[in-house]
Amino acid sequence: MSPAPEYVLARRVLLDALAGLAGQRDAIVLVGAQAIYLNVGDADLAVAPMTTDGDLAIDPRQLADIPVIGEAMAAAGFVPTAQPGSWSGFGGVMIDLMVPEALARSSGRRSVDLGVHGRVATRRTPGLEAAVVDHQTRVIPSLDEGDARVFEVRVAGPAALLVAKLHKLGERLGTKRMEDKDALDVLRLLRATETGWMAGRLVELRGDAVAGPATDVAIGHLEAVFVQRGAVGPEMAARAAAHVEPEPVIRASTVVLTSQLLAEIRRRIG
Repeated sequence: MSPAPEYVLARRVLLDALAGLAGQRDAIVLVGAQAIYLNVGDADLAVAPMTTDGDLAIDPRQLADIPVIGEAMAAAGFVPTAQPGSWSGFGGVMIDLMVPEALARSSGRRSVDLGVHGRVATRRTPGLEAAVVDHQTRVIPSLDEGDARVFEVRVAGPAALLVAKLHKLGERLGTKRMEDKDALDVLRLLRATETGWMAGRLVELRGDAVAGPATDVAIGHLEAVFVQRGAVGPEMAARAAAHVEPEPVIRASTVVLTSQLLAEIRRRIG
């Protein structure tokens, strides 16, 4: 089956950004919906796997002075928006450049002081700390038959993506900004990975100087959003996948997998 046009466009704009930032490849990790799809595919759920934006985590410890991020993005056809770190590309597709909060020298609520790269090329984002620790280099081709581009890029692993997604859900808990698809992404990550493996990787990340605090917070969010009495996560996931599986099945699957993961994490950390 041919990929949906919006998926082809999203990949095109992602490759535009990777081409523009080629000189900073060592500082870039792909995160977000496109990274989730590369890791788990549909994971038994035939739902739209991604939005049309692209998310790149930037490790400031690996940034070179040249090329300057803003100049490189502009040369690749991107236009900065009013929000730090958000760049509009071809067709209005957005690329977000984000620095993990633990590594960010903040000059404002969201902006990051990156020296020669300025203060608005990226934005400070909590929950991405695990991505600069847990990643693998992947080959990413274009999905357009007329585009022969292929890039190698670091892609966040399933555990890092779970940490990032749980931060997003936890920070928005109780607000209108919560999105059902984020809870479904948690379920997709858990369905696509073995519980013991995921628990072991999260425990390893807890011991990392950069990723540890963010991972601990994410585990707390897993409990609050998916397991505690009245938790909204299972309902959100069920709504997002209601057209492909019965809602009771999705709710039950979400509760079981998240509960099993928490139990295995607790068993391992004692």
